[in-house]
Amino acid sequence: MYEGSMPMPPTPPAEPSSTPPAPPVPLAALLDRPDLGLRLLAGPEDVPLHWVHTSEMADPYPYLLGGELLMTAGVQLTDPAHYVERVVEAGAAALAFGVTPVYDTVPRELVAACERHGLPLVEVPPRTPFTAVARALWRLMAEARLHELRRVTEAQQSLAAAAARPAPVPAVLGALASRLGGRAVLFGADGTESAAAGREVPAEAARALRDLAGVLGPRPGGPASASGDGGGLRLAAYALGGGEGLTLGVATERRGPGDHTIAGVAVVLLSLLTAPHRGADVTVRDGALVRLLLGAPPAEVADALGPGPWTVVHARGGDGTPFAAASLAAALGTPLVAADVATGATPATATAGPGAGATPATTPTGPGAGATPATTPAGSGPGPDTPGAVHPGTVRLLLPSSAPVTAQQGWTLGASAPVAASELAAGDAQAARALRRAEASRAALVRHRANGFASLVDRDEAAAYARDVLAPLTEPLVETLRAWLSLHGSWDRTAMATGLHRNTVRQRIARCAALLYRDLDDPDVRMELWFALHSAPNAGQRG
Repeated sequence: MYEGSMPMPPTPPAEPSSTPPAPPVPLAALLDRPDLGLRLLAGPEDVPLHWVHTSEMADPYPYLLGGELLMTAGVQLTDPAHYVERVVEAGAAALAFGVTPVYDTVPRELVAACERHGLPLVEVPPRTPFTAVARALWRLMAEARLHELRRVTEAQQSLAAAAARPAPVPAVLGALASRLGGRAVLFGADGTESAAAGREVPAEAARALRDLAGVLGPRPGGPASASGDGGGLRLAAYALGGGEGLTLGVATERRGPGDHTIAGVAVVLLSLLTAPHRGADVTVRDGALVRLLLGAPPAEVADALGPGPWTVVHARGGDGTPFAAASLAAALGTPLVAADVATGATPATATAGPGAGATPATTPTGPGAGATPATTPAGSGPGPDTPGAVHPGTVRLLLPSSAPVTAQQGWTLGASAPVAASELAAGDAQAARALRRAEASRAALVRHRANGFASLVDRDEAAAYARDVLAPLTEPLVETLRAWLSLHGSWDRTAMATGLHRNTVRQRIARCAALLYRDLDDPDVRMELWFALHSAPNAGQRG
């Protein structure tokens, strides 16, 4: 039965605590396969299996990630008790032992050691090769992943439909409780229960859920979510956007794959649905957004959006699901998000109420977004050299400057400096430029940097000096020079940031040096040009 080295699906290079690429599969699912003929000799059968690994090392500890089904024929098994102890220390989920050709039966000492440590031990019959067990496990994982995606998609559709009902908040809570098989509660800032749906939970679990929601609170920079256990139930709490301290609490008997994503969609919807009831200023802001969508110039409605300041965030990445942008908005605590059609993500505000389905995926939903026509076809916008260009696949978000902007797993973010409502176009350009710098430097988050010492110079004098210095250069040359200087003269990173070929970057920089009659290798010259670029008129609105 033992076949030596066997072809296995590649294991992702990750730490033991990293998230597996697919939902885990219970050991019982493998035991139920009659074609494998597996038999449980010790331990529980409900342990989750994250992956599978075969090893004939005397001590497999250094080669295990944790959570795997370890398969062996016992080629170097000399001390079963010590072997099991090391396997348990490594965090393996279960041990599969193949009989023949080394052992005719599973050693009794191995069975006893597994029973002492509570490690599941499975006997693999001679007719079943290890590759068959591995293939069966990966197929079960693929089926589980597909089931999870279908479940999350169906839940999103159900939550969106609930948000369009006459009483949307109770409807969303009811849909969430039904999908997760538990109870969903909306807590106010003072910890009182504002609304709830789903089956009743024990008093101990209700108190624990309220306490967990209190951990989040409205304070800036606080955690966006928390989880725990209480009253025999699995508990989770999520802070709603808006900074008013509203919190969603969920209590379920178990926590399944995809539950966090489903709850994230509910958080975005509830943030939008509760916003109009938290103050007249929010209602005025929503009216301003409607005027922007109907074609009003941003400057005309800037005062209605509030004095600000605001932070504009550009993001690219995500997991490719239709609700990636909504999940990002929930993590950053804002309902104001516009997702490019190329992301495949639906803006969070597109499902906020009745008739939301008529909102195109490219409809801008945040202040200042009205400057971009909602009917612009994807891919037909400005190129990478155009100032203020928004690249396909970019998600744009608007946050109060008091809200913290933190790095998010799977996303690359660029954040503007705080800007007033009347200066959102400049903030949008700052965020776009910060995002390109983040991608070029492979950083998760890059913030727009203030002028520093340049702010000590008279603005008009600096602008006049910049016009004189940069006069020989065309706009494409200016933008290429700006990117090249910001990336410390790196040809490859400048090419990545501008979307140009590496040779084109070299040619443009050489052309700049010739037109300016300057040695661009001189640090003083670079400093002077960088000051001029930042002092030039409309420099803050260049992409």
